[in-house]
Amino acid sequence: MSAGATKPSMGILNLKGGEKRFALSRHDASEALSFFVKHYWIIRWDCREEEPYMQHVVPNPCVNLVVEPGKTLVYAPSPGKFSYPIYGKGMVFGVKFKPGGFYPFLRRPVSSLLDHPLEVSGLLDVDGSELEKTILTLNVEQDMVQAMEKLLLSKLPPQDEEVLRVNRIIDFIAGKREVSKVDQVCEHFQMHIRKLQRLFDQYVGISPKWVIRLYRLQNAAETMDRRLPVDLSRLAAELGYHDQPHFIKDFKAVVGYTPDEYRRWLEEK
Repeated sequence: MSAGATKPSMGILNLKGGEKRFALSRHDASEALSFFVKHYWIIRWDCREEEPYMQHVVPNPCVNLVVEPGKTLVYAPSPGKFSYPIYGKGMVFGVKFKPGGFYPFLRRPVSSLLDHPLEVSGLLDVDGSELEKTILTLNVEQDMVQAMEKLLLSKLPPQDEEVLRVNRIIDFIAGKREVSKVDQVCEHFQMHIRKLQRLFDQYVGISPKWVIRLYRLQNAAETMDRRLPVDLSRLAAELGYHDQPHFIKDFKAVVGYTPDEYRRWLEEK
C-alpha cells in the first residue's frame, strides 16, 4: 500500500484560506482496492479559539463514504456546491470512490442515492456508530486507512469493465477545457447520447451534462482562487461559453455565487 499523504484534488473553494483552519491529507488505496477507490481523505481541525468557518466545496463526480460522529453515511455526488461548518475540534475520515467505482458494491443505480444517502450497514458488516468507533478512535492516519481497507476488502466485488469506460470518459471531460456539450463526448467515444446518459445514471449518479458543468466551473473557480487579475469574459470564452449570461448562470448554479460575488467573497477572506 502506498502510505504517502498527498495534496487533495480540486473542488475545495478558497483552499488557501481553508488550510489556515484545517489540515487535509489524502492516502492512496492498496492495489487490491485501487480499481474502485480513488483515495482516502482525512480532515482535522482545532478551532476552539477561533470563529466558526464555513468551508465550501464543489464536488467531483465521485461517491464518498464519510465517517464523522453521528453522521456516517455513503453519499452520491452532489450536483452543486455543499458547505461544511468548521468549529470546535474534530476530524472526518472519508473514502472517495473512483467515478463509477461504487456501483459494483451497490449493484443498483448510483442516482438512487442522490436524495437518500446509504447507511453504512448497507455496504459493510458494521453500522455507522461501530465504524466511527473503529476509525475515529485511532490516532495514526495509516492505521485508519488499514482498518477501512480491511472492511472494504471483506466485501470486494468483481471488477467491472464499465468502470474503466466511465473513467476514460470523465478523464476526457476533465482534461479538455473546450468540451462544453454532451454531443462532443458522444462523438469522441462513438456512443449514442441515451446510452451515455444511462451509463452515467447507473454508474456515476449524475448526468454527463452536469459532469461537464462541474469541471468547467471548478476550473473557473480555481482560476479565480489564485487571486490574480481575471478577465471574466475571456475566461468564459476559454471554457466554451459563447455569452456572459450563460456563464454567470452556470457559475452560480454550481458555486453558489455569481463570478463577481465570488471574487468579492475571496477578497474578504
